[in-house]
Amino acid sequence: MTLARTADQTRPTPPDRQAPLDEKTHLSRAIAIARVICIMGIVYVHAWTGRNGQDLQLFNDTSQGLMRWALIDLMARSSVPLLSMISGWLVGPSFAKRGWKTFLKGKLRTVALPMVLWNALAIFFVSGAAYLGLIYAPRPDTVWWTIDELFCLITPNDINVQIPFLRDLFICMLAVPLLVRLPSKVLIGVALAAMAWSLMPVNPAPVVLQRPSILLFFIAGLLARRHHLAAWMASRPLVLMGAPYIAIGTVKVWLEVVGVDRGYNDPLMLAGIDLAMRCATAIFFWALAWRLAASRIAGPLLKVEPYMFLMFCAHLIMIWLLGPLIGDHIFGPIGSPAYPLFLLSQPFMVLGATVALGNLMMRVTPKAAKLLSGGRLHAARL
Repeated sequence: MTLARTADQTRPTPPDRQAPLDEKTHLSRAIAIARVICIMGIVYVHAWTGRNGQDLQLFNDTSQGLMRWALIDLMARSSVPLLSMISGWLVGPSFAKRGWKTFLKGKLRTVALPMVLWNALAIFFVSGAAYLGLIYAPRPDTVWWTIDELFCLITPNDINVQIPFLRDLFICMLAVPLLVRLPSKVLIGVALAAMAWSLMPVNPAPVVLQRPSILLFFIAGLLARRHHLAAWMASRPLVLMGAPYIAIGTVKVWLEVVGVDRGYNDPLMLAGIDLAMRCATAIFFWALAWRLAASRIAGPLLKVEPYMFLMFCAHLIMIWLLGPLIGDHIFGPIGSPAYPLFLLSQPFMVLGATVALGNLMMRVTPKAAKLLSGGRLHAARL
């Protein structure tokens, strides 16, 4: 009996099955894959449509408009919450190992400095193209606009609309020495205060946080690490993890199609449902990332993960510059027969361009590649 059991234990894993992962490796892979999913989703939020805001509203109730809405509100809105949770989950050990001064220097180098540099590149390339009449895009009209756009001081960015996430994340990092020392009950209270702040119709303190919900989900990540919830939640049955997502998503669909037109449009109610949907979607996609980490497609996803920070920072510059070129001349704007294909393919196009850009920079200017990717890309990865 003992010999038989020993033989079974040493038998090689069949080629069509994955060897079991230890929890630490599984968590590391799941986090990397979750980053890939999230940043691909963010591209859907910012995908080129070829219409201005007023004209875009005319397509809200069309099949293409509903398709775009579903990609954004039922899937991609999970990206910032899940990325914030991951940051909160990772930050505790990072702070404990390095100490406050070293930790702060690292975050200045990998979060704050890339934010400013990418904003500068966006102003140079996108506003420069607008000045040349090549595209229609925001252009510096005052010194204050330029300073605010560069450093994300008070108002959301007009060009790199995704970059304020890094700004608010850096603010959360500054609070880490306090947050990691607070008891869990107090942390929950801070998270509830951040939730109430995020539901306010007008942000009373944009100079502190432009998106207070980032602090809410950042703290959720801290608590998940403290109470060992990440692996436990992800490994629950997928039906259980997806139930809130399906339930709240059904409500969102009903409101979008019927409810708002019937008068169910209270701003606080809609904001609360939206926040609940973001939370439920983030948890569901974390469960999916956990399962993908142990699947055959983990390898390709892990291979592109080092490029994702670069993709997060660069994708809107690419969309501003290349979206009109590809969209106007090949697929057409939203409402055109081929637009759905362009919409679905945009994250993959941007990913391909990002990998090419990253590899080029690693070969030509490795220091710039490392700096602009927040330290993720360097010559050793070639």
